[in-house]
Amino acid sequence: MAVFVLDTQGQALMPCTEKRARLLLARGRARVHRLVPMVIRLTDRTADSCAFQPLRLKLDPGSKTTGLALVRDTQVIDKQTGEVQTAAVVLNLMELVHRGKQISEALTARRQMRRRRRSQLRHRAPRFLNRGNQQRGWLAPSLQHRVDTCMAWVQRTQRWAPVTALSSELVRFDTQALQNPEISGIEYQQGTLFGYELREYLLEKWHRQCAYCDAKDVPLQIEHIRPKAQGGSDRVSNLTLACQCCNQKKAAHSIEDFLAKDKKRLAKILADAKTPLRDAAAVNATRWALANTLQATGLPVELASGGQTKFNRCTLGIPKTHALDAACVGTLQVLQNWQRPTLTLKATGRGSYQRTRLNKFGFPRGYLLRTKRVHGFGTGDLVRAEVPSGVKAGTHTGRVAIRASGSFNIQTHQDGKSVVVQGISHKHCRVIQRADGYGYFFNRADNTKRE
Repeated sequence: MAVFVLDTQGQALMPCTEKRARLLLARGRARVHRLVPMVIRLTDRTADSCAFQPLRLKLDPGSKTTGLALVRDTQVIDKQTGEVQTAAVVLNLMELVHRGKQISEALTARRQMRRRRRSQLRHRAPRFLNRGNQQRGWLAPSLQHRVDTCMAWVQRTQRWAPVTALSSELVRFDTQALQNPEISGIEYQQGTLFGYELREYLLEKWHRQCAYCDAKDVPLQIEHIRPKAQGGSDRVSNLTLACQCCNQKKAAHSIEDFLAKDKKRLAKILADAKTPLRDAAAVNATRWALANTLQATGLPVELASGGQTKFNRCTLGIPKTHALDAACVGTLQVLQNWQRPTLTLKATGRGSYQRTRLNKFGFPRGYLLRTKRVHGFGTGDLVRAEVPSGVKAGTHTGRVAIRASGSFNIQTHQDGKSVVVQGISHKHCRVIQRADGYGYFFNRADNTKRE
């Protein structure tokens, strides 16, 4: 990866290669400003005496992972035709892993705990009518998180590199076409429930019988295939019909657990139902929010379609990853130096306000530390532990989880897998970089074909 460079006053200069950064550090002309991503600060140069080239930050927004690519815009001349082609030289590849699912699950758990406490305590007025979230453009916390984390890394990159332009993929998923690729004409325009009430549609779809026991001529209830307690929605494709006995027996269990002994029926129900489109819906909901936020930065923003990105990637013969998709966004004819390791940025959060853990019944089980630091270390700090002897002898580098006893856990990555080394004394640890809400690790073998 290219190394970010700052001048003596902290202003961003053009990134340099790893070799040049090592030479600058060895000769005393630079200091380490940040370890991951690598940022150095020069001691004898200012921005006024430096030359700059156009840099562009490209984004490929996704529901779970967003690709980011820092490229240098340039032009090349085709030797055969003499035509001037638009080219980009890849400097850095990054993949931002969102934690929207964890946020949604945490809010669901908190809502359930509050509901339980409300039922056991004195009567309190419901709070669902006094929310201030009905203004236009409001996004759920799990969706707003995707926009905020993308913008956070756009702003960080602007602080470390002289970015002059932005490019983002403005993708839109057609959920009807995803469910039924052959849909067209009047059926596409009128939708699934045209001419039907919901119950009548379900009665015809499931042949007026219970989906779990085939009971007929009994009162049938609308039932969620994927329970709402597990993230299921009220979409028609997630609804079926069940008799009262089966509905109560299934309750909030997943359909895989409920029909574990009837694989044939399970396969039939899943085939009749549609595939969940939560990821496509999340991207559709945040597409314009991210685009408008990027335009608010004041930099020129290029918005491209997903089809153009795929065309560029297939034409240039580049493998599909989130980061390389970002590098292929927009108008592009030549892409150079894309065989680079990818830095994964995993959003981990900055801790919790919760002072206790809860069991499955919602009751407290133990209490958390009142302070966030023990012996100068905090959970999430990047540390290097050099253990001289014992079973855990060796050097361990990764994110630390603190304990009041001073015996820490260190989460490292080996061969692309997360490994937790437990019971490392704080005496052997040294802080490399303070926690900033993200975990970092490299995927070197993806594009570089090296370990």
